[in-house]
Amino acid sequence: MPDGGVPGGVITVRGMPHEIESSLITVDGLRAYLSRPSGGSRQGMLLLPMITGIGAQLREFADDLARSGITALSWDPWHGPSADDTPLDDLFGLMRKLDDEVVLDEHRRLLDHLLGELGCAKAGVIGWCLGGRLALLFGGRDTRVANVVAYHPTVPGTPDPNHTLDAAEHAARIEAPVMMLYPGADDLVPVESFTRLQTALNSRAGGPSIVHVYPGAEHGFTSRQRREKPVNADAYALSWPQMLEFVRVTTAGS
Repeated sequence: MPDGGVPGGVITVRGMPHEIESSLITVDGLRAYLSRPSGGSRQGMLLLPMITGIGAQLREFADDLARSGITALSWDPWHGPSADDTPLDDLFGLMRKLDDEVVLDEHRRLLDHLLGELGCAKAGVIGWCLGGRLALLFGGRDTRVANVVAYHPTVPGTPDPNHTLDAAEHAARIEAPVMMLYPGADDLVPVESFTRLQTALNSRAGGPSIVHVYPGAEHGFTSRQRREKPVNADAYALSWPQMLEFVRVTTAGS
């Protein structure tokens, strides 16, 4: 395996990976998963998971970021349940009850912790699926974020009833660098929605954008289950190391 490699052949870091420490913690009454290099890091990321919550998949993502030298603090959208112990149908029911404003306040409190007690000088936000949409919202709301990464953000053509905030409108307000990754065979997000998000990002006077399109890849292509299909595995293998480098560069410095 090459330096920084993980099973599957994806190179995740330069040189040797960091030793990490990880645990479930409570931050201002919020349950969260913390994974960081041993001794901490001045670089941080707030992780907003897909519907599976802070289950095994999200912990894999967080640990990989930590091995690359980043403190990763993961939001628990369900305050306990995850795909580890809860049927997906039940989690979909919880998802339909999420309130955008309540959620953004929870993100703010976790970012406070990253930039405060955890000692990060800079911190960005990364989300997958439902978390990808929320990352765009949070990036447009909180100017402290050092970057925004939105993996296959779930922004359907017709907004869900509880989507009270417009993702494209907030994307246009983001001041930080943005990386957005869209699968060409996304069955939840029509190309018109992706185009609207990209247009919003392009409208910004500052804040560079990196937009990836993966033809044939499916919604949620980063998840381990989806990666059983070669087109999704290839999209993950190409995008993941580039995302890690983007995070490393945008959170560097004091």
